[in-house]
Amino acid sequence: MNKRVVVALGGNALIKPGQKGTIYEQFANTRETVVSIVRMIKEGWDVVLTHGNGPQVGAILLQNEAGRRLVPPMPLGICVAESQGLIGYMIQQCLSNALKKEDIYRDVVTVVTQVLVDENDPAFDNPSKPIGPYYSDSQAFKLLKDGYQMIKQKRGWRIVVPSPDPKSVVEAGVIRRLIENDVVVIAAGGGGLPVVQREGWGLDGREAVVDKDLAAERLAEAVDADTLLILTDVPCVYLYYGTKDQTALRKVGLKELEGYYEEGHFPPGSMGPKILAALRFLKAGRERVVIADIDHGWDALMGETGTIVTKD
Repeated sequence: MNKRVVVALGGNALIKPGQKGTIYEQFANTRETVVSIVRMIKEGWDVVLTHGNGPQVGAILLQNEAGRRLVPPMPLGICVAESQGLIGYMIQQCLSNALKKEDIYRDVVTVVTQVLVDENDPAFDNPSKPIGPYYSDSQAFKLLKDGYQMIKQKRGWRIVVPSPDPKSVVEAGVIRRLIENDVVVIAAGGGGLPVVQREGWGLDGREAVVDKDLAAERLAEAVDADTLLILTDVPCVYLYYGTKDQTALRKVGLKELEGYYEEGHFPPGSMGPKILAALRFLKAGRERVVIADIDHGWDALMGETGTIVTKD
């Protein structure tokens, strides 16, 4: 059987620092990003892709605000679904084209993915995840009157929403069946759409966002992946990041990494969720996690760069 990897795209996968984020820039960046994915598939790996959506969903929220006098603004869950579709479309098209150039004829499909969360998750009572654009004082005051919760940051005000812990991937069964039929799947984009199970109703969306790395880990478990490859905007995991004592971790075991995590080396707003995802994946009995920069996906998968985390 082929080795199976879930590749979580983040950082500067689609919009690089200094870019405006035009659709032309995003397509060009996507074409660069899929080069390493094609190499993985060519070398016999089963690949499942997931991705972040921060800049894209932020743009959708801005469009919501700008057009609210003309059309009804859409709730956050719908905006996340929109971003899953538009990013999935870009990856799907660019990857399909790149595969055909290598005479590899594999279907590529995007699955709009729901992620089950606990209705009683304490995150719902403590919105803490900043999303979308920055607002001025006057804009923030209007949004507060509309019922949004806001937080003041250096660059202005931002909306904060709950970020519940993902429990499972609703569409896991169909994703597995697609993989078994040699389809390359893009799923759980932006952390997936958070839903709860309501008695007598079924699935129901919640106004929240799920961390993309924690969702990628649940997806990797669900599809029986051997490796979780998290591609971000730094070359590897560091201890004492941003200080004179900054130290790169190249190869690290589960227990050692857990110790660093408990010591508070990895902030919740940046590397923390990636490390927690790594710990969960390995504790579930899986093989390894690799965290590396977006430009060296194939080298990272081969263990030549990045941080490699194993059970031992």
